[in-house]
Amino acid sequence: MKTVKHEELRKEYKREDLGKGIRGKYFENYEKGSNLVLLNPDVAAVFPDDASVNEALRSLMKIARQSADLTKRSTRSRLASRSR
Repeated sequence: MKTVKHEELRKEYKREDLGKGIRGKYFENYEKGSNLVLLNPDVAAVFPDDASVNEALRSLMKIARQSADLTKRSTRSRLASRSR
């Protein structure tokens, strides 16, 4: 990743427009192991907040587990029928 020097910033960016920074504002979340994930604009348009993203991912995890269980069962059935 390229480091941007202060003099390389666009002229329309002014430090005073960004407000006062708060040191350690996200440190507690970082310590808890929070992850930051950037969504592409088309995905972000569908999910208005972190709760909706988490709900969708949990649903996907459940479907994946169920699918894996079905695959395991069908493999066991196939193996059992071969041994007869």
